[in-house]
Amino acid sequence: MRIDKLLWYLRFTKTRALAQRKIGEGHIRLNGRRVEKANQHVNAGDVIVIPMGNAVRILELLSLPERRGPAPEAQACYRVLDVGPASHLAGIETDKPEGLPEP
Repeated sequence: MRIDKLLWYLRFTKTRALAQRKIGEGHIRLNGRRVEKANQHVNAGDVIVIPMGNAVRILELLSLPERRGPAPEAQACYRVLDVGPASHLAGIETDKPEGLPEP
């Protein structure tokens, strides 16, 4: 399966065109290597690194989805490898200032 189609099926992008743009800009990694073409082939067992806003999500692909289905169906196709909330990028301050109430 093409990686642009996979990102769209797994609901990490709203359209395939957005997935292709992220790939073209060099933001996606597959098994530790930067993906440069949207037609890059992916298989079950591959590790994908996807930037999401100010964070990065690391996923292991468990199976290839057959369609762009509901979110629970998409989430069953991968396992999140990073622990806790999305890993924040270096240099971005995420702690809230002291004295603010909890949300």
